[in-house]
Amino acid sequence: MKKRWWPNPNANVDVDKLPELTSGTAFLPWLMLTAGSVADLVRGEVSRPWLGGAGLLAFVTLYVVVAYRAFDPRRANRTTLILLAAQAAVTYPLALTYGGSWIQLFMPLALACGAVLRGQHLIMALIVLGGSAGVISGERDHDPLAAMINGYGTFISGLVTAAIIGLAATTAELRRTREELARSAVDQERLRFARDLHDLLGHSMSVIVVKAEAVRRLMDRNPAQALAQASDIETVGRQALTEIREAVSGYRESNLAAELERGRSALTTAGVTQDVQLTGPPLPPDVETVLGWVVREATTNIIRHSDATQVEIVLRHDPERIRLEITDNGTNSPPHRPYDQPAATSGNGLKGLAERLAEAGGTLVAQAGPRGGFQVVAELSNGA
Repeated sequence: MKKRWWPNPNANVDVDKLPELTSGTAFLPWLMLTAGSVADLVRGEVSRPWLGGAGLLAFVTLYVVVAYRAFDPRRANRTTLILLAAQAAVTYPLALTYGGSWIQLFMPLALACGAVLRGQHLIMALIVLGGSAGVISGERDHDPLAAMINGYGTFISGLVTAAIIGLAATTAELRRTREELARSAVDQERLRFARDLHDLLGHSMSVIVVKAEAVRRLMDRNPAQALAQASDIETVGRQALTEIREAVSGYRESNLAAELERGRSALTTAGVTQDVQLTGPPLPPDVETVLGWVVREATTNIIRHSDATQVEIVLRHDPERIRLEITDNGTNSPPHRPYDQPAATSGNGLKGLAERLAEAGGTLVAQAGPRGGFQVVAELSNGA
């Protein structure tokens, strides 16, 4: 398709958001450049005034129509270009016939060109119009200074108009981009809050349910242990409230050691033994935060879904990779599924973990364990 070079300078711009300076109405005051021609007609200083009056009326009408059409995306089309050409066709005979102040009609014509044309076509049109204004002024009035003023004024009028319209379009585009970024930030914050709330409440409620079941079982045969479990329920509930407040404020960070301790307590209450193997130097704080969320989600799933009796947590930290494996011997044995493409996952918990790992440059894999059960593997580069 041939590239279009005529109107619609703001085809991708929300016209309602353009500054008033770049509306069709803003071009109307420039009709004051026709004041000299009107004065000549009123004073009767031109021959065949009826012809001059008709030509001036046609010029003004075409100017107004072109100015408004240039800023209406529904009407900025080839017809606008034809009307602009008609305006030029009226301007030349009037300037050639009457000279003097009538030559200033080239300036409104240049303004209309600046609103309609773009690129090299605008520059070519302004060169022609500016040159014509200068030449006609020099031939008719024999005044080099007036010729220079008319030529330069015509050229610069169209150029400044196009620059202002371009600046307004850029401003509108920046405004839309800023609004889009603001909406994206809100969406990201909603996602963060939903993810944190799921992880926090899922783990805490699972622990409370397990300990409440322990209280029920121990109430008759061991009231002291039942009381201890009830006290733990109160502690977990208070901790959950604190974590939710921190999540709402956006300041909560998970700690791997703390999450391992919480997981140990919850798993022990649920009757799940643990084998924890941690190797390597201390981890960076941001890596600890991500892996802390992995431990929290994995232990929550083990308590709620796996019916496991044993879990193995292995952390390997070498110069290149950090790898965390959490394997249980439960009854769930899903097929191997990489979670590095969160949109394809099911389950908000593992999906949230995959997003956290992806943001940190890592990957998450949920798969059947090597000896049955379920395994979660999180990997991060050592530079994360």
